[in-house]
Amino acid sequence: MKLPELNSLCRVTLRGAALVAVLALAACAGDNERDMQSNAEQLFVKARDSMDNGNYRNAIAYYETLEARYPFSNEAKQAQLDLIYSYYKNGEPEGVVDAATQFERENPSHPRVDYALYMRGLADFRGQHNAFHRLLRVDLSRRPPDGAREAYSAFSQLVQRYPNSPYAADARQRMIFLRNRLADHENHVARYYLNRGGYLAALNRATYAMQTYDGAPAVAESLRIMIAAYSGLGMEDLADDTRRVLAASFPEAAATQKKAEERPWYRLW
Repeated sequence: MKLPELNSLCRVTLRGAALVAVLALAACAGDNERDMQSNAEQLFVKARDSMDNGNYRNAIAYYETLEARYPFSNEAKQAQLDLIYSYYKNGEPEGVVDAATQFERENPSHPRVDYALYMRGLADFRGQHNAFHRLLRVDLSRRPPDGAREAYSAFSQLVQRYPNSPYAADARQRMIFLRNRLADHENHVARYYLNRGGYLAALNRATYAMQTYDGAPAVAESLRIMIAAYSGLGMEDLADDTRRVLAASFPEAAATQKKAEERPWYRLW
């Protein structure tokens, strides 16, 4: 192909691309203009259709528009709840937390507050444990429990305020995991201090774990750390008291503790 013909073809191609872009912008402008003319019910229908079809980004845009333009409409309340779900499905945990918190604040007596609490907990729960962690056997106790405390708080509020909620059973199961996760992390920090001679700091962290996450399996380790910390501080009476608590609550852990204490100092294996 000769150079003039090639240049002519390029100009035609560019004009075609520009025409497509103009038509696309015109279509978007037309959609936006129609949306601006839609009432609350029409916006809600468009949002719900987008959500049902898995187009959560569009659903979010419609719900946000509905909330902004018709905040006191009947559709606005349901829009707030659907917006929480759309944020979650679109992978926007910060949006879930913000929208759920706003709904709880503005509608404290609404019958769906339990849902808002549950979704807020789920958003903060994300990333606490997944297939990646299991596959690589990641020790989560070494990682800061980002979001775990917030998730535990949200689920705790849910089960306390709405014990018969359809979300309560799942929230309780997640709380068990979170309780263990948080207690393990406290023990990890306490053991770090203990190994460096920071007996008081270790004692404080282990005591906090035992009192705050009572019932978690990790409490046995908390008690063992407390025994070592009391001994390091020269408080053998308190160490003995803690041994008795350990024996009464966790017999197997108490047996392990006894064997560890009976091991001669010169044995390195």
